[in-house]
Amino acid sequence: MWLLTTQRQNPARCVSDLLLLSSKHVCLSTFSGFPFGFRNMSCVKESKCTRVIRRLVLWVLLTNIMLVLYCFRNTTHVKMRGSQDDTCPLSVARSPKQNVTSAKSQSEECSPALNIMFMKTHKTASSTILNILFRFGEKHKLKFAFPDGRNDFCYPSPFLCSQVKGYTPGDCFNVVCNHMRFNHREVAKLLPPDAVYITILRDPVDLFESSFHYYHRAVPLTWRIRGENKLAEFLDNPERFYSSEAFNSFYLKNLLSFDFGLDNNLEADDPRVLRDIHDLSEHFDLVLIAEYFEESLILLKDKLCWSMDDILYFKLNARKRSSVSQLTPELRAKALQWNGADWRLYQHFNASFWARVEAYGRERMSREVEELRRRNSEMKAVCIEDGGAVEARKIQDRRFLPWQPVGESSILGYNMRKSMDPKFRTICEKMLTPEIQYLSELGVSLWLTRLWGWFKDAVF
Repeated sequence: MWLLTTQRQNPARCVSDLLLLSSKHVCLSTFSGFPFGFRNMSCVKESKCTRVIRRLVLWVLLTNIMLVLYCFRNTTHVKMRGSQDDTCPLSVARSPKQNVTSAKSQSEECSPALNIMFMKTHKTASSTILNILFRFGEKHKLKFAFPDGRNDFCYPSPFLCSQVKGYTPGDCFNVVCNHMRFNHREVAKLLPPDAVYITILRDPVDLFESSFHYYHRAVPLTWRIRGENKLAEFLDNPERFYSSEAFNSFYLKNLLSFDFGLDNNLEADDPRVLRDIHDLSEHFDLVLIAEYFEESLILLKDKLCWSMDDILYFKLNARKRSSVSQLTPELRAKALQWNGADWRLYQHFNASFWARVEAYGRERMSREVEELRRRNSEMKAVCIEDGGAVEARKIQDRRFLPWQPVGESSILGYNMRKSMDPKFRTICEKMLTPEIQYLSELGVSLWLTRLWGWFKDAVF
């Protein structure tokens, strides 16, 4: 829900802000062009220009209508909370453990962790982790803290407890895992003290390429970039196209830092970057690395005292290869410099990740990864038609159709085998279900997400 940004405020203020935002959209569109590159268009064909203008006006109007609806629906007064009465009692959150058995032998004396905060970062394979958490939580009847009306916690606004559906001070949850802009003080109010905090990072260059491709039509700053290779044009002179105050600009610079609630416009050598990294190290118990996804899952299994069954997965929200830009070494260097703060963040936690692997044992890790691959291959053979992901247009059941970026269908999905042993049908369905559909199955109202999805698909 990256276009539908809002803050908790009174409706009148919200409407005035939306009018200002609307005027900015119109101004940007007039001088820079809508996402299809109409800058300085001569309008030789009047009918074509008319269609473009109508589409632009409709986009601005309906986007603002959805924002106004959300503002009016969420006008609950948010009071400042800081007392112990507003925190989650440990005894309450632990109640589901009575029905959960340990994944390890009795001699190892560990119990499966049920209280989990997963900080879901953008474009980092986090949707696959989310599916694992959904399945585990559903299996053990855990209590999720879910957003209301959408699939994220009012991102990109900083997280507040009041963004949780039905929240009242003192409410206690087992799992928090939807997209948010991290705010540890508020998140900690929802979970007991023994909660395990987990997140996942990705090489900032690859993340930037993925984010730019996925979100650029939602970032007006990119609409005036000419040529077919917009990414290369942007990296050639980022300051020409970037403004920290512009709508959705955070998708274009140090997105990891922004997701963690940090200032994404700091340079890599700013001393505040090291301070922020230290603070995050204090908050998170385990930081996964997307480039070493299988090793990450083994460390996750060990940290949470889960079983191999709990971490089986199919890769979700992957892009088709033709949509991935192959960056030259020169462009990679430019992207790295532009996202320098994220690079320092990644370097720090990549080092701590491999320290954990060493402590776990390289040989032991290798054996566990091979076992995970074997089990995943078995599940693919059981669940997936033709054994692999397919383009969106080839997905036969809309239950398994993933959310697509604005203006294209580049995200792959799966077809479930029509003939299989009935005992596998439920687990196959859950492993193949994308985030939006799974949230609906868990009872989350997604009216705003679905309204935007309908408009996105109808117009673009």
